[in-house]
Amino acid sequence: MTEPCDLAATEARRLIGRRALSPVELLRSCLGRIGAVDHAINAMVALDTERAEAAARAAEAAVMRGDRLGPLHGLPLGIKDTEDTAGLRTTYGSPIFRDQVPARDAHIVASLRQAGGIVAGKTNVPEFAAGANTRNPVYGATGNPFDPTRSAAGSSGGSAAALATGMVPLATGSDMGGSLRNPAAYCGIVGFRPSAGLVPSDKRPLGWSNLSVLGPMARNVPDLCLMLSAMASDDAGDPLAYTVQGRLVRTPGEFHPVPGVDLATLRVAATEDFGFAPTERAIRRVFAARAGALSPLFGRLEHAHPNCDGADEAFEILRAGIFLASHLEKVRTRRAEVGPNIVANVEEGLRYTLADGARAAALQTALYRRWQAFFRDHDVLISPAITLSPRPWSELYPAEIDGEPTRTYFHWLALAYAVTLAGHPAISLPVGRDEAGMPFGLQIVGPRGGDALVLGVAAALEAALAGDPALARPVPDLAALRAAGPIAAMPGFDGWG
Repeated sequence: MTEPCDLAATEARRLIGRRALSPVELLRSCLGRIGAVDHAINAMVALDTERAEAAARAAEAAVMRGDRLGPLHGLPLGIKDTEDTAGLRTTYGSPIFRDQVPARDAHIVASLRQAGGIVAGKTNVPEFAAGANTRNPVYGATGNPFDPTRSAAGSSGGSAAALATGMVPLATGSDMGGSLRNPAAYCGIVGFRPSAGLVPSDKRPLGWSNLSVLGPMARNVPDLCLMLSAMASDDAGDPLAYTVQGRLVRTPGEFHPVPGVDLATLRVAATEDFGFAPTERAIRRVFAARAGALSPLFGRLEHAHPNCDGADEAFEILRAGIFLASHLEKVRTRRAEVGPNIVANVEEGLRYTLADGARAAALQTALYRRWQAFFRDHDVLISPAITLSPRPWSELYPAEIDGEPTRTYFHWLALAYAVTLAGHPAISLPVGRDEAGMPFGLQIVGPRGGDALVLGVAAALEAALAGDPALARPVPDLAALRAAGPIAAMPGFDGWG
């Protein structure tokens, strides 16, 4: 029998509204799952049990009174530990903030609570979300639910791992170089990078930069759309938010119910590497097989990609500028408490000049304009979500792929940051497993502002593949995780990652 924590968020919300499922029962099922398997993967790192149970009881009382219910009413949430939660420890994965308890919620958290969501706890991250291996000296490493010795990717690795194992039905993520899409791909769940400003952020240090965005994560596309409908809003604190004199340009109603899309009408481009990403041969083979299997569903599929010349250089420089704005003072005054990824990025940023920054911005603009020309002839683009199969979390980053050295510690994320630079919406959809038996994520990229289209395409593909064991979303072995030893006993668990 399905446990409440394994229900889809949309189904759980429907049952709660019909008084067929108690929010208290759902929360306790989620907490029970956390207690049963989290020792093996370390995804949920700070629980808010007492307040969550009080909120669940209040949610149940509201249902019984016949109150008007929000879209997320009674649904437990995992909140990424880079987002402030009032009264609940928020560390950013940094020893500097080991004991921080914020006084107020981040805007995204406040929006989710207002929609009826219940914060169950925080999900693990790398230090300040820097890097795609979820590991820090405050809480330790997060293991992949399909093999706890391997990486769950990052920086939203805790959220992805918690979702894959049924600890929560919905979780938050953020994305710069794939920090939301990469863990979704590695853990076999769905992660969506929306257009910048669709989900407001009140904490970006460079407010007009489109590189870093907030987004939803879930086990399926309809659940993700439900969550996005509660996250999409306006906030004057975000200069990129979608408004015209206080009026929303984009509305939550665009995203839930799931937008309908006829796959047979689509002109689809497929690329294994965007012409420059260091994608391992095994991933190329799996992607070729997936593209071949999906091709009959589309009106047209051709192998093509936009010109991404200058992407590596532009992303490296623009990313370094964000690290200077965020972390220069910490490196100068508290260097012993800052990890190697942060230090390396700050030191790199200090080597660049204003001329370098101007060149990077010009490269990004030129890339963006080439993408607009490309999408005049294509509706969506598909690619692998990440360049290689999960490696051990003990590895700081992949220094080589198929024997070729990587440019930087984040070069292996190039399939994701090509899309980041262009500013287009993208989703990672689980489509079976790779040759190593680990989840394989398909990246679906839409045109400028095409968030609803991307979600509709993903939902249609998910529905079309649901009956195929080789292409449907894989599920981790919960019995094996229950029986597994604690990840905290593995060597290097609480080091820098």
